[in-house]
Order: sequence, then C-alpha cells, then structure tokens
Amino acid sequence: MILVFASAANIFSKPVLTSLLVGGLLAGLPLMFTALGETISERAGVLNLGLEGMMLAGAYTGFLGAYYLHSATVGFVFGALGGMIGALFMVVLCVWLGLDQIVVGIAITLAGEGLTSVLQGAQFGTTYPRLGAPTLASIPLLDRIPVVGPSLFNQPPIAYVCFVLAGLMFWAFRSTNIGLNLKAAGEKPEALDAAGVSVIATRSWAALATGALAGVGGAYLSIVAAGVFTPMMTQGQGYMAIVIAMLARGKPIWVVGASFLFGISLSIATALQLAGINISTDLINMLPFLTIMVALIIFGRRAYLPPGLAVPYVRGMR
Repeated sequence: MILVFASAANIFSKPVLTSLLVGGLLAGLPLMFTALGETISERAGVLNLGLEGMMLAGAYTGFLGAYYLHSATVGFVFGALGGMIGALFMVVLCVWLGLDQIVVGIAITLAGEGLTSVLQGAQFGTTYPRLGAPTLASIPLLDRIPVVGPSLFNQPPIAYVCFVLAGLMFWAFRSTNIGLNLKAAGEKPEALDAAGVSVIATRSWAALATGALAGVGGAYLSIVAAGVFTPMMTQGQGYMAIVIAMLARGKPIWVVGASFLFGISLSIATALQLAGINISTDLINMLPFLTIMVALIIFGRRAYLPPGLAVPYVRGMR
C-alpha cells in the first residue's frame, strides 16, 4: 500500500510532469502539423484519408534531405515536397476527375506505406542510419518557468513555426478572402463558382497545402522525434489527425490543444516509468486509440463536417 501511494505521489513530481509535457509536445507536433493541413482541405470540401501515406512520404524524403545534405531545414523542405507528391494524386484523381476521395485516400496510404518501406530497404538495407540531435532554440526568460518552461520554450525552431502557422490560419480563416473562399468551397461551392472563383483551383491548392503540412509532420517524426526513418513509423497518426481536425470543428486553435492532449497519450509510457509505475506495454500502446474513441463518443456529434465534404464538384450541377 505504501508503494502504491509513493508511486502515485511520484506522478506529480517535477521530473515526471516535465517529461509528460516534453513528450506530449514532441509526440503532438506531427499530429498538429498534419491536423492543421487536414483542417484546410476539409474546410475546402476535400476529405484526405491519404494523410498516413503522405506523412510516411514526408518522413522518408525529409530524412534523406537531412541525412545527405546535413540540414534539418532542408529536410523539412524535402518532407513538404514528399507530402505534396502524395497530395498531387489526390488533386488529379479526386478534385479534377471526381473519383471517390475515400478510395483514393486509402490507396495513397497503402502506396506510401509500401513504397517507403521498399525504398528504405533498397537504400540502406537492414541498417538504420541516425541523425544527430536537433538544434534547440530557447526563448529567453520563458524557458526558465518551472516545469512548463523547459518543455514549451526550448524546442527546435520548427516547433515555433507550427504555433505561428496555427495563429496565421486562425487569422486567415476569419479575416481574409482566402479563408472565405475555402469555407465556400466546402459549404457552398456553387456560390463560390458563381462569384467567379474556381472551386477546382481552390480545392487543389487546399489539398496540396494539406500534403505539404502532412509531409512536414512526417519529417518531424524522422528528423526530430526519432532521428531515424523506419517503415510504418507513423503508426496511425495520419488517421488520428483526421479525427482531431473533425473534432476541432475547423478551428486551428482547437487543433493545437487537441494535438497536445493526444501527444500526451502517446508519451505517457515514459512518464509512468519515471514515476516507477510498471504497466503492460500493450495497454500503453492502446491509450492513444482509447483516447480517440472516448473523444469521438463525447464530442463526435459536434464534429465539423462541411456539406460539400468528399462530394466532387461538377460545374453547373446543383
């Protein structure tokens, strides 16, 4: 009994809380990038079930860029390009040709999983080269805040880019014609067309932006979080990002909060180990998916789904 109380007390210790916050941010940022991208495409009426494949493409190409060119920044650019290549298939097959977005999205995921695994094996065989530790950028004074400071304000520069991006999206959605056009493309595409704005072009750019952000999310996994590319390393995070985007109801700030909470569920194993609590690995691996199911049960009815989501637009049809 004493050991139980001691372990419970350790959960609230500074090292454990710091580990939980750091781990939550580390695991949540790939979700955050990808879910922000999905928010853009869903707002425009494109349901992108290929996020998992795009994340893996970004993780592989991002790792190659960082490994061979010795630059994390180049790696993230390569990751964005890798994700956009996957998104290009979504644009051509779904936005331009009007094929089923769900079927094409699943095909992109399967292709991304298979191709990246084959290419990794052809490139490196059975070896898994690693990258060096990422460069951190701290925010003076804020990084000294107990518990929160070291976890939130001493991160790789790409982490701050993600938060800035969420703020820019919040502003753009509310205050710019871009945000208005995206919303119209998902809710009233015929009205957008009547206003002289191309629905096809709007949805195409939205889908490409989604692919780029999913690729950056995947690149974050291989460059920062793991420092190595391994096949299937996303482990379903692309699907989690879709759920986060839907539950966030098209609001980027909600995406940030939800991604961080889901990131904590992904990293809780390390915190429990520091607290001296031993729990089955199988149970720990189930936590993110249990979190998803609980979130869907509680908030699923309030999810944001534009009327035109996954519906091909044909000019002149109502």
